[in-house]
Amino acid sequence: MDENKFTFENQEYKDTYRHTTSHILAQAVKRLYPDVKLAIGPAIENGFYYDFDAPFAITPEILENLEAEMRKICKEKLKLERFELPREEAIKFMEEREEPYKVELIQDLPEDAVISFYKQGEFTDLCAGPHLDSTGRVKGNAIKLTSCTGAYWRGDSNRKMLQRVYGTCFMKKAELDEYLERIEEAKKRDHRKLGKELGLFMLTEEGPGFPFFLPKGMVLRNTLIDYWRQVHKKYGYVEISTPIILNQELWHRSGHWDHYKDNMYTTVIDGEDYAVKPMNCPGGMLVYKSEPHSYRDLPLRVGELGLVHRHELSGALHGLFRVRCFTQDDAHIFMTWDQMKDEIKNVMKLFDEVYSVFGLSYKIELSTMPEDHIGDIKDWDFATETLKEAVTEVGKEFEINEGDGAFYGPKLDFHLADSLGRTWQCGTIQLDMQMPERFELEYVGEDGQKHRPVMIHRVVLGSIERFIGVITEHFGGAFPTWLSPVQVKVMPITDRTASYAEEVAKKLDEAGIRVETDLRNEKIGYKIREAQMQKLPYMLVVGDREAEAGAVAVRTRDGKDLGAMPLEQFISKIKEEIETKAR
Repeated sequence: MDENKFTFENQEYKDTYRHTTSHILAQAVKRLYPDVKLAIGPAIENGFYYDFDAPFAITPEILENLEAEMRKICKEKLKLERFELPREEAIKFMEEREEPYKVELIQDLPEDAVISFYKQGEFTDLCAGPHLDSTGRVKGNAIKLTSCTGAYWRGDSNRKMLQRVYGTCFMKKAELDEYLERIEEAKKRDHRKLGKELGLFMLTEEGPGFPFFLPKGMVLRNTLIDYWRQVHKKYGYVEISTPIILNQELWHRSGHWDHYKDNMYTTVIDGEDYAVKPMNCPGGMLVYKSEPHSYRDLPLRVGELGLVHRHELSGALHGLFRVRCFTQDDAHIFMTWDQMKDEIKNVMKLFDEVYSVFGLSYKIELSTMPEDHIGDIKDWDFATETLKEAVTEVGKEFEINEGDGAFYGPKLDFHLADSLGRTWQCGTIQLDMQMPERFELEYVGEDGQKHRPVMIHRVVLGSIERFIGVITEHFGGAFPTWLSPVQVKVMPITDRTASYAEEVAKKLDEAGIRVETDLRNEKIGYKIREAQMQKLPYMLVVGDREAEAGAVAVRTRDGKDLGAMPLEQFISKIKEEIETKAR
């Protein structure tokens, strides 16, 4: 017997456990507030939720009352019993209980459908299941209702706004406590909060979803881009830039006008329809087509830091994680079919190098052919098998995400894990057998004949903006020295050593180190604490003794006092730290 069958290691059991807990929440609501109407209550990634139509606002105090009632229901060890009714009887059953949302759900099912319900004590809910066999299986002291937000019925903004109660649960209280601690830590690391405190970026009502980068944020952004360029040069990429606005005909040719137009910003120029690019690919196709190519040119690796715009619903916007304009760190690799595996491995090697610099581990997911695919199944099979072989040959493992590839090719997605164990989908390697066909791309082969290349779309960071959000939370704003917008702050103890502090700062600046001075007439302890709050890697304190000796007293942001050392020794130390990108 699988020892993990009835643990959260088993995803199916975890979902069943949390779905059962959502029913316990609904039962608690009906016990305490019988007039509330029930909508739906699924398990989700970090817990569960249930949507309610309540004639009052569900406050934090109400959530506490509901938690207490849920613990009682768990102690009652109520048996969950499944039963079925024909559709018309099921409708009548829910009408008698005055549950209009359940009635609507049933009415949308086929007329010959048999509808299932689950009963626990006095409470019955419409549900396909499955569920645990008893409310006693759920640990009442490991349940937490976390928040209540608005949610439109069935996700339709034209329908009624309901109240969605979110919760989470675990099999042990210690696991819940650990999770809640991580949530609190995540709040402290929220990139929106840190972005404001550290002066990195801002968001305004004048441009929702269009972030403004501030001076320190630009230093961080440009340092990241400099590294991107450095690593791409090492791996044999050339860089291009394509226009932000291109005409309608191009977007018809690429398929975006027909399949993605609702997410595109459009304009009219000289009476002709144009679109602001949501993706860089079509422009990259035009660059390839601009001159003839031979098999000797391939593989051709073309990178682009392209600013793209996509219309996102206002409710979906979230700091730098979901924006309406962002810089995608794209690359398009044009190659022959027999170069495919080596190019995939080369991209994975680049990904591995980049992610390790930031201390981000990852899992790989292979998405296979969807039902609405285009192209020859034989090509799909070859491409999918090549992705599998490439991942295996570089010593990595992968999970299959069946049927979730793009309509034009299979792909690898890289899910990064940060310091809190949260995952972020950033890198993608997308095989494309169709775009070269749509744009009639060609190269002359060894045989002197024209052939169609195959291509890879890939991003390593995903977007510069989102990746900055990810690493801000990953490092909690305490960026490694090489990335930190300000690497050193020099602080004189008294006015007498202010000129020496400026001399130190000048030498650091000449050595290529990002430095600021704090010459204010404040106590040194206050200056140090403030610099620590700004998460600056190093603070150099200079007094009379340091000035006489040509030295600096070195402190770190985590409170370590490294003592006094010659300035040249400190410069040598920090330069090595920056050059090696030490964490």
